Amino acid sequence: MKKTTPIVHNIVRKSVLGLCFCVVALLVTGCDYFNHKEKFDKTLLSGYWVSGSLYEYYNADGTGYTWDFLDDVTEEEAQHFTWTLEKSTLTQIHQMEMGGSVPKVYTVTKLNATTLEYHDDYGKYYTFTKEK
Repeated sequence: MKKTTPIVHNIVRKSVLGLCFCVVALLVTGCDYFNHKEKFDKTLLSGYWVSGSLYEYYNADGTGYTWDFLDDVTEEEAQHFTWTLEKSTLTQIHQMEMGGSVPKVYTVTKLNATTLEYHDDYGKYYTFTKEK
């Protein structure tokens, strides 16, 4: 019986260490350590934003519109969209005149009272300043 005691002790010790490792692994994966997406305040998005000849207007109710003077489009002819901002993901759903909709998804990198910066997954970057 004396020969089995060190074996049993070794098995119990390794089991306890394995169980502790599993508990720590579960605790770490349950945390949000690896989610580096910033959370932006969507109330800052309301208003007129301009980037060169491109204008975007965001209403607080999740609607908005965009126009570009270089395309000879005025604010009255602007393209309407709905928008959501979840953490750093800005989604615009543009309504087409002939029906249908086109979703556009951007990653916001900066949003404060005067500056809005975002980019898409295709390498197109935008920097807007608040106008009104």
